[in-house]
Amino acid sequence: MKTHVKALVVGGGAVGTGIAYHLAKAGWDTLLVERDELTSGSTWHAAGLLPLFNMGYATTHIHKYSVDFYKGLEAETGLNPGFYVVGNLRMAQTQDRMDEYMLYSSVAETAGVYHEFLTPAQIKERWPLVRTDDLKGALFHPQDGYINPADVTQAMAKGARQLGATIERKIQVDAYRWTGSEWIVSVTRMVEQGGRLVPGDEKYEIHAEHVVTATGNHAQRTARLLGIKIPAIPVEHQYIVTEPDPALVEWRKTNPQHPVLRDADAKWYVREERGGWILGPYEKNAPARFLYDVPETFRADLFPLDLERIEAEYMSMIHRLPSSETVGLKDDFNGPICYTPDGNPLVGPAPGLRNMWLAEGFSFGITAAGGTGYYLAQLMTQGEAEIDMASLDPKRYGNWMTTEYAARKNEECYDHVFILHHPDEEREACRPLRTAPAYDRQKDLGAQFGQVNGWERPNYYGPVGAPADYDHHARSFRRASWWPFAEAEAKAVRETCGIIDASAFTKHLVRGPGATAFLDHFTCNKLPNVGRINLTYALTEAGTTRTEYTIVRLAQDEYYIISAGAWTAYDYDFLQKAADDFTAAGGGHIDIHDVTTQWGVYALAGPTARAILKEIVKDRDPETVLSNKRFPWLSMRNIELGMCPVRAIRVAYTGELGWELHYPIEFGRYLWDLLLKAGEKHGLKPVGARAQNWLRQEKSYRAFGTELGRDATPPEAGLDRFVDLTKDFRGKDAMLKTGIRAKCVTLLIDGPSDTDPWGKEALLLNGEKIGRLTSGGWSVAFGKQIGMGYVRPDLAEVGTKLKVKIQLKEWDAVVVEDSPHDPTNARIRVDG
Repeated sequence: MKTHVKALVVGGGAVGTGIAYHLAKAGWDTLLVERDELTSGSTWHAAGLLPLFNMGYATTHIHKYSVDFYKGLEAETGLNPGFYVVGNLRMAQTQDRMDEYMLYSSVAETAGVYHEFLTPAQIKERWPLVRTDDLKGALFHPQDGYINPADVTQAMAKGARQLGATIERKIQVDAYRWTGSEWIVSVTRMVEQGGRLVPGDEKYEIHAEHVVTATGNHAQRTARLLGIKIPAIPVEHQYIVTEPDPALVEWRKTNPQHPVLRDADAKWYVREERGGWILGPYEKNAPARFLYDVPETFRADLFPLDLERIEAEYMSMIHRLPSSETVGLKDDFNGPICYTPDGNPLVGPAPGLRNMWLAEGFSFGITAAGGTGYYLAQLMTQGEAEIDMASLDPKRYGNWMTTEYAARKNEECYDHVFILHHPDEEREACRPLRTAPAYDRQKDLGAQFGQVNGWERPNYYGPVGAPADYDHHARSFRRASWWPFAEAEAKAVRETCGIIDASAFTKHLVRGPGATAFLDHFTCNKLPNVGRINLTYALTEAGTTRTEYTIVRLAQDEYYIISAGAWTAYDYDFLQKAADDFTAAGGGHIDIHDVTTQWGVYALAGPTARAILKEIVKDRDPETVLSNKRFPWLSMRNIELGMCPVRAIRVAYTGELGWELHYPIEFGRYLWDLLLKAGEKHGLKPVGARAQNWLRQEKSYRAFGTELGRDATPPEAGLDRFVDLTKDFRGKDAMLKTGIRAKCVTLLIDGPSDTDPWGKEALLLNGEKIGRLTSGGWSVAFGKQIGMGYVRPDLAEVGTKLKVKIQLKEWDAVVVEDSPHDPTNARIRVDG
């Protein structure tokens, strides 16, 4: 057996073979090992659907690539992957569901995914077996359908072999060891013994520069071998196959195959199978399985069927396809399919490890296999993919993640496959979990919370005493009942003052003799002087934006750096690995500490912010302590508010006079009460994240994960003023070489009266797609919709008139100057 390779892929399902194929195609010497037979995990019992529908930008591209890629496999390999391009009809029983499809339409348009909208009459005319009298319409993808999972896996495996990859079956990985330059992977050849697969006597060590794990249901064993956490745990998924339906058989005599049907409001898919139907429900109470291990006896096995659990979905299939009522059941399947807490797979570098890559947690593995292989191979061989893969990064979950949390959230995710995916959706399972000190105080004031990296964070403050499910019923694709509360909060920040709990911010302490030189090369802006702050960016090796940081310089070689709350583990891993590389190359020693949970944050912003702080600040001269002379904009001071020591930073993400008040976490309730009491006569109002999101767009403040990502450079994002080209920094040459492919702009929009953009919409000129929104909302300063996004460079000039597609209609939009509200920052710099 081959024992020295460039890349080792562990796992021979559809995902693993897709990765092996694309690594081999990129020219890497690749070996794939599979514990049993190819497809023996979840692949063999998958229904093989290829849904293009997805609300995520990265996953939409992945699914689209797969669908296109599979269509060419037979010509390349001689093996028919069993792709039936029958189309996918996604039906809607409610207007809310049609609103979801209209929002999806914008996402699809930005990714080039073709789709059509059909009326109930058009559905009935084309597919008369479908009952349509209670439908609002449907979304139709004529270019997708279903595929044979085993056939497509074998076709990719053959393609990988043709490109030079080696595939070994019946090889179990027992241990991983990193030497500093390569992985040594201990493996055992498995043998058949009485129908069981058991370790044999042949043992090997495989030397690989890179390892990819695509171990599916065995992800928890993989995590244990690697000493990391992987929140990928399977959930039971059952589907049934009926006997032939005479009505379908008759219809097929003069018609092509029926499209895949999805009645999302009934929570199922149905496709044709040998004259009958396959029904795949996504019911409530499907349990997570294999929380710690897949039993040694479990191979290509299934669980007992639980028909009672899917009775409602079965009856709704009969309602939608009346001819199926008299058809008997022929077969049934109930097998494990991996999920993650948010439904996205885990694709990218493993936390804390070098040259170890994860491809785990695929609930739609057949759909994603080809695209995952393509984009992951780009990450591995080129340093970055052509699309931003951060939303799939395994480090989006931190070490606070537990097995119980992952299992319960994965069950919820399964149940939510066909739930309306509102952009303002917040899922309830396992909450509250991580709470800031003033959580109960905020809840008593009507706070409706969202979850960020496990933290509870107020999204808005609704009615005091509202029922527990108020926010659940407030969700909408249009302006929901929370909208007036967010508008009032945004107005308060502009007119008086708002207080925002920003404790979820990621915070790191970087210090040591090598800290200054390290951060100077690690980030693209000048480092601040002691007592000052700077906004800066760490770049990828491809020159795109990896992370945004606010750097506070506490001492000559000590820095407090702040980044987005959703990305704590992601940022720590990047920082620590970069620092280790710097030290290994001869730089000085650096200490990096994640201090996120040690410091809480209240952001105080608005015209009366200084007056409120003056009420409670303790200083030898309280009248001047907050003045521009003693406390200028973009500086940090240690102050005392009542009895609370505060690291105050004069900056405001909302673009008003303001301070971020970083306090030792144990003072949180005391400081909250103190600030609210002091702010009573100054119009202080608690404010949530949704109003803050609107306000930052009025200042054109880019946000990581929307405007900022690994597919755009800082100059493309319009951040030239934060890039110091006089110094050398990580990714500089690649950034300059990339040039300007697109440009980030702010737009004011004359949109519909009941809907604001969500940041997923297509930007058009003369009917041609020329860009996309990355953020959207309502501007209280201008009384109209606002958005940020990327357009062709020639269309980024102020005054350029474009169209934004909202609810399938085109609405006027105009490019405005950056920071359209208070462009000179006079309100931020005001003295007092």
